[in-house]
Amino acid sequence: MGFYSDRVLPRIIAKTCGMPAMNPVRQRACAPLDGAVVEIGFGSGFNVGQYPAAVTRIAAVEPSEVGWRLGAQRVASSAVPVERSGLDGQRLPFPDDSFDSALSTFTLCTIPDLPAALAELRRVVKPGGVFAFLEHGSAPDAAVRRWQGRLEPMQKRLGGGCHLTRDIAALVADAGWEITELDAFYGQVPKTFTALTVGAARNP
Repeated sequence: MGFYSDRVLPRIIAKTCGMPAMNPVRQRACAPLDGAVVEIGFGSGFNVGQYPAAVTRIAAVEPSEVGWRLGAQRVASSAVPVERSGLDGQRLPFPDDSFDSALSTFTLCTIPDLPAALAELRRVVKPGGVFAFLEHGSAPDAAVRRWQGRLEPMQKRLGGGCHLTRDIAALVADAGWEITELDAFYGQVPKTFTALTVGAARNP
């Protein structure tokens, strides 16, 4: 990884994705979780403190050393045990049916082979288990989507491969997950970057 993506980008992500105003949305996204949870794209641990009481442990999958270090204090203060357990959401180092639930927040936009990652989550989550997600992606309005298409090449370069145009709900469903909850809305402006989706899906 280059200096920007290795040293600078994790700090930018921590600032933009770690805003306290997002905590209620994170809490809502985490609400369906229970038991042992695999969290891909753990980042700097901004979901710590938002997990429901039913969660017993977090297996944190996070490739960035800087991002992980930035979250060290949150991990240390977590009421739920958190262990860094992998580096790549496309290749999870766990046996089949290892977890009761899975979580992703602001991660599915950057994974190069997203179908592979979603398939890996289905493999390691028990049948009937839940995948909870909070993501940004394709906007519901055509005019906003056009702007997302124009801006995506720049966003991918500056945002570590971040896509603006991914239809998160459709991609989750295409991977075989059964969506049980879904809410799409805009966060703060500009709409091109804040078309958010909060949802939950079941592993059939």
